[in-house]
Amino acid sequence: MAKGLTQRELYNKNRARPKKSPAERRKRERVQRRRLVALGVPEQIVQQLDPVTVRRLLRHPKKIQQRLRAQVSATAAG
Repeated sequence: MAKGLTQRELYNKNRARPKKSPAERRKRERVQRRRLVALGVPEQIVQQLDPVTVRRLLRHPKKIQQRLRAQVSATAAG
């Protein structure tokens, strides 16, 4: 049985589920930022983004790559 919880508290899933820690949140955000850099987004831009925007961009990684290719080709042509 879980430490400090009675049998009745174990039946209530809201009390028995693990808590999210700030360290785990920072780790998730760091991994997500690294994923954006690996996709080709410049690191200076990634550092300026807030966590919500980072998650939103990672929802569609192929679109990010297409936009970056379009920007590179536009700058090369222009």
